[in-house]
Amino acid sequence: MTAPELRVFGIRHHGPGTSRALLAALAGFEPDCVLVEGPPDADDLIHWLAHPALVMPVALLVYRPDELKRAVYYPFARFSPEYQALRFALERGVAAGFMDLPQRHTLALDYTAAMPPPGVFQDVAAAAGHDGYEAWWDAVVEQGKGHAGLFPAVLELTAGMRQATEETAAGETPEARLARQREAAMRARIRRAARAGHTRIAAVCGAWHSPALVDAHRTPGEADDVLLAELPSVAVAATWIPWTYGRLARSGGYGAGIHSPGWYDHLWASGEAGLSPAEMSAGWLAAAAALLREEGMDTSPGHVIETVRLAEALAAMRGRPFPGLPEMEDAALSAMCGGDGEPMALIRRRLIVGERMGMVPPDVPAVPLQRDLSAEQARLKLRPEPEASALKLDLRKEMHLERSRLLNRLTLLDIPWGTTVKARGLQTGTYTEVWQLQWTPGLSLRVIEAAAWGNTVRDAAAACATDAAAGRAELPELTEMIDQIIMADLPEVLPAILARIEELSTMKRDVPHMLAALPPLADVVRYGSLRQTADHLPLLRRVFDRLLTRACLGLPGAATAIDEGAAADLTERLSAAATAVRLFQAEEATGRWQQALGRLADRDGIHPNVAGRATRLLLDEAALRPDGALARLERALTPGGSVEVARYAADWLDGFLRDSGLLLLHDRALWGAIDGWLTALDPERFQAILPLLRRTFAAYPEGVRQQLQDRLREAGGRGATAAVQMPTFDPRRAAGVLPALGRILGLPAAAEVTT
Repeated sequence: MTAPELRVFGIRHHGPGTSRALLAALAGFEPDCVLVEGPPDADDLIHWLAHPALVMPVALLVYRPDELKRAVYYPFARFSPEYQALRFALERGVAAGFMDLPQRHTLALDYTAAMPPPGVFQDVAAAAGHDGYEAWWDAVVEQGKGHAGLFPAVLELTAGMRQATEETAAGETPEARLARQREAAMRARIRRAARAGHTRIAAVCGAWHSPALVDAHRTPGEADDVLLAELPSVAVAATWIPWTYGRLARSGGYGAGIHSPGWYDHLWASGEAGLSPAEMSAGWLAAAAALLREEGMDTSPGHVIETVRLAEALAAMRGRPFPGLPEMEDAALSAMCGGDGEPMALIRRRLIVGERMGMVPPDVPAVPLQRDLSAEQARLKLRPEPEASALKLDLRKEMHLERSRLLNRLTLLDIPWGTTVKARGLQTGTYTEVWQLQWTPGLSLRVIEAAAWGNTVRDAAAACATDAAAGRAELPELTEMIDQIIMADLPEVLPAILARIEELSTMKRDVPHMLAALPPLADVVRYGSLRQTADHLPLLRRVFDRLLTRACLGLPGAATAIDEGAAADLTERLSAAATAVRLFQAEEATGRWQQALGRLADRDGIHPNVAGRATRLLLDEAALRPDGALARLERALTPGGSVEVARYAADWLDGFLRDSGLLLLHDRALWGAIDGWLTALDPERFQAILPLLRRTFAAYPEGVRQQLQDRLREAGGRGATAAVQMPTFDPRRAAGVLPALGRILGLPAAAEVTT
């Protein structure tokens, strides 16, 4: 019988250059069995990698059905050597399998295998003139052309590293013993392949393990059998789930050290296209420029040319044959982003890490998240039905409260089984929610996609929300998330969201966004006890107070030299923020807010619409006496002057009166002041401001406009001079503007007012 030939290929997990070298080596070796480092518990799932509906990246999930939180993920990207080796075998009909200590043993333990000491890797990198091992490996291997001769060199290098480590190792720990058991299991798997009759065996494993496997087929297995004896065992299950490059960048195990999956994807695609290093660099920087242009940033072809030149110069200065990711990052930050960290952060998120998400066929085995969701649906008596139905919840009942939490958690996971028809929770302090439920076939796929976030609905929703918070760039989005988090009963996510709010509030000076962030926070502070958020109230109050302080300081600048659209937006946000401050119920915060409104009302240069709204808010909050408000009104409604002066007055009046016609009805002094100002306008100025006035009065409810019409009739019938006590008031002149006032109010009947 011919002795089997074994070739061990030590790879770096998820290395595109390693993948190219591995494919070249496998093609030259022509194995009849390919073994890849991974869980033998999932051998039956390898064939799914050839399914046409499977889209990379995906992850192999192995878990304990009796304890879903005990699980391990093995992510695969299209540039992963493990994936390429298995696809090589599947496409050629060659036997393929995993080799490692089965997870049925590993998941029974409460500790993990020891990792190689990082110091030995750093020594190698330092000897080669690099700051870190990852940077050295990237430059030497991953950006290379992928020669098959790589693997003998890797084997020699790691053998020396292991020898140096073993000479300095202390006594054996359980973690170190588990690491030896893993390699013993790999050798045992190779021997089984040889006994099965395979004569050309390819073993693909992490480079660190390769020296321990090279003689596996020629050495007896008694010592390994002793090492593997009496291991504990539990039942496990396995399946494929979608993965993302963002998750790959944060993974341990298979994904350890992979900080730039998007960049690796570009390296792989460039290698497949046969591009040179220069073409690869230029292509990536062109993609970065296109991304910035999509986001509305001025990035021209000239920026790309200068960035390419700078990256090449940096590579030459650092002794590199061509630019790598560090050189292109530095060049892009300087030449393309002008030193601004915000667009560079966008490039890192979208291109260096990447946003690619995989997909698995719908008929793969059920994932743990689906199992947990099914259990929750049964426990809460919520059957997934294809027909739409309404669900009314009384949150004072525990069962109803838990149903609400489940539906809100699924919403956070983008699994919209239910949509809120009537939600009167935190905002009004009542306990009623009404949901529209409908389970569609597409939601099953959403569950599979969401499985990447965790094995239970609660854990997955918390992880997804935490990740979403980290990606939010606007304050209102984050504060609105808080309400969702409270409704889903995920208080553990609040610190991350609040920390992100504080981070953004110090980085950004966008006062309207700060104001928009206040109402959701105030709702939670005021009504949060209904959802058991007492533990986080001090932190919530602190964040609200800091946001309010920064907004108050920036308000005068934000209300100066702005156009009508920005002013209208700011006045609306002022009104909402005023309500939030009242809900917050803090005397110091209220005082600070009213001082800021006072500066808006009195300072020169403030847009009149904003100044008018600030005056009205001060009046509503009793921080300004009625006679003080009247004095400001009369000062704003300066008689005479140009058309621009009249428009200024109309804008001020719009800010003061918008959405509050009852004030005009009940305060005769204000009525008289406005009446006198209108009467004094000549036709040219009146025609110029008529659209502004109509916008103000047309927004009033029908009932309020009817009462204003009645007041006009009263003024025309009996005269208003005595009521207003204005000796200069002329009833005949007032009667002349009544038809125009009727048109302003949008009431055709007003044209029939008699004098």
